[in-house]
This record gives sequence, structure tokens and C-alpha cells, in this order.
Amino acid sequence: MDQASEFVVATRAALAQLSALAVQYSFSAVGAIVLLILGWMAAGLISRWAHRGLSRIHGIDATLSQFFSNIIRYAMLVLVIVMVLGQFGVQTASVLAALGAIGLAVGLALQGTLQNIAAGIMLLVLRPFRVGESIETGSVTGTIVDVGLFATELRTADGVYRLAPNSTLWNVPITNYSRLKTRRNEISVSIGTDRDIGRTQAKLMAIASGDRRVLKDPAPTVYVSEFDAGSAKLTLRYWTKSSDWWETGRDLTRDVKLAFDKFPGDKFLGDKSPEQIPDPQVETRDVTGESGPPAPHGADEPVTQRT
Repeated sequence: MDQASEFVVATRAALAQLSALAVQYSFSAVGAIVLLILGWMAAGLISRWAHRGLSRIHGIDATLSQFFSNIIRYAMLVLVIVMVLGQFGVQTASVLAALGAIGLAVGLALQGTLQNIAAGIMLLVLRPFRVGESIETGSVTGTIVDVGLFATELRTADGVYRLAPNSTLWNVPITNYSRLKTRRNEISVSIGTDRDIGRTQAKLMAIASGDRRVLKDPAPTVYVSEFDAGSAKLTLRYWTKSSDWWETGRDLTRDVKLAFDKFPGDKFLGDKSPEQIPDPQVETRDVTGESGPPAPHGADEPVTQRT
């Protein structure tokens, strides 16, 4: 009988303790749920505000603003989770120390990936190249398709897809063939020393002036760049818009070749002196700028892009 009474008393005491714990932790659980909901909503709201604010800043790429807004959101969610654990009596200092150790281990394991992310952030902030521009580095040449946080997508002149880690693009000099509005080009012609250099120069100038894509300022020029006992090299130097650089170079090279074929030898300009050459007829050309970014010297023809 005494054992039964003791059992009943112990059971009642245990139930009382469980009831007290249930009441205590029920409030903690309700508070944790409310904290999670409010924290989740606040993290999303502040993340959207940060994304909108960063998007309005000139020079901040959309990828970069999305990246920073996501960092803010996940940082707030981690803080909310730590606060929820504190509601149940968990030592938050220990949790933060554990998270720091985990972050350090992950950082060491993903060192190369973090380098690509850091390089991607710098590329998106400083903008040495943009989508659609033609670039050349030590090992990569092509037209930019997309710039991400980890890697950059390119398309080569012969239509090959290339994916370059951002760290390989950030640590080397970059030549951007499309960034400036105008570019210079040169065409060299070798002639015998028995030919009339003045007449040849006048004809080359007429060919360049006859193409409306050749800029008037800076004006084209023809000069003797090299000579020896048997020949002289004349160089035609001219400027065009960057969008016209590739096609203009090909067309002028063809025109010069056809002119030499038509007037070989000393009859290159017929019997006229340079002063007697009539003003060139300007040919109207439909330059739409849809030929894509100009290709580097010696590269194949770039792939056509429409903007």
C-alpha cells in the first residue's frame, strides 16, 4: 500500500513538472514560431529594398546587386535562427563560435571558388568589359556573352563557346576592342622604286576618302613606312567607328588590290598628275552596325550579333 501511494505521488509530481515544462516551452515555441515568421518576412523585405537601392546606383551590375541582397537576406536568416535557439536556452555564443569554425573550414576548402567570386565582384564593379564586347587576354579571346560571379561566358570568332573562371581574367591585362567608339587601321602596299610614289599616295588617299565609313577627323594619311634598294612600302592609315572597323578594313583592302590590278606599273594613275585627279565620288553605304563587335588583329570574322 505504501509503495502504491509513493508511486501515485511520484506520478503526480512528474505530471506537474511536465505540465510546467509544457507551459514554459509552449510560450517559447510560440515565440520562436512568431520570431521565425517575422524574421523571414523582414529578411525578404530588407533584401528587396537593398536590391532596389543597389540597382539605382550607376555602375552596379544587376548580378552584383542580386548577390549583395542575397547575402543580406541569408545573414538576417542566420541571425533569426540564432535568436530562436536562444529562446530555448541554447547558448548563442557557442552557436556563433561553431558557425565561425564552419565558415573558416568552408572558406579554406573553397579557396579557389572564393577567388573567382572576389574576381567576379571586381569585374562587375570596375567593368573592364561588358556583354557584347570583344576582348583579348593572355589565354582568352572572344565576345562576352555573360559575366557571372564565378565565371565569364565567351563566344570565339569561329563560334566556339568558352567558359573562363573570373580569376583568370582579373589577374591579367585585358585588351577591349569594342570599348572605345573609334579605331585605327592600316593597309600597307609595297611598290617598286621605279614607280611614282606621289601618284600612288594620291590614289590610296582617293580610295580612303571615297569610303564614307572612313572618318574625316582624324583624317586618313598615306606615308612611306619602309624602303630599301628595290622597293618602298606605303602605309594607308585611317580611322573608323569601332562597329565598322572589320568590314571597312576588308573592303579597302579589296579596293586597293583592284586598283593595282586595273592600273599596273607606272600606269597606276594613268597620265594624270595628283592635281588632275577628280574629287572622289562618295558612295552611299547602308552601315547598320549589325556586324557585331570588331575582331582583334589576325582573328577570324566575328559572329554576327543583333542588338
